Amino acid sequence: QLQAFGGGLVKVGDSLRLSCTASGRTFSNYGVGWFRQAPGKEREFVTAISRSGGTTFYADSVKGRFTISRNNAKNMVYLQMNSVKPEDTAVYYCAVDLNVGLPGTRDSEYDYWGQGTQVTVSS
Repeated sequence: QLQAFGGGLVKVGDSLRLSCTASGRTFSNYGVGWFRQAPGKEREFVTAISRSGGTTFYADSVKGRFTISRNNAKNMVYLQMNSVKPEDTAVYYCAVDLNVGLPGTRDSEYDYWGQGTQVTVSS
């Protein structure tokens, strides 16, 4: 079971760190991705990290502002969000890709999902 947490209400330009943890499953064996869904919009890819943490992918909209990282010893994956914008407002989900290769950028490629955490950016 995945759990994402750390969301909240922040102002434009602030920073926020989301965390994702898994119970009953060893994170280090899998790629992990973050997705988000804003009201009235489809869920979209944000970022993903490989099992070792050596490879990462970012959506153009967050590149240079968001950083994904992981601590396999603690079974945690993080999403550091800097310089947030109103358009970052969404429910953020972490997900696990059971594929043995690099994690995907499409939500259909992910096998397990957390419950989501709300991020609201006020202007």
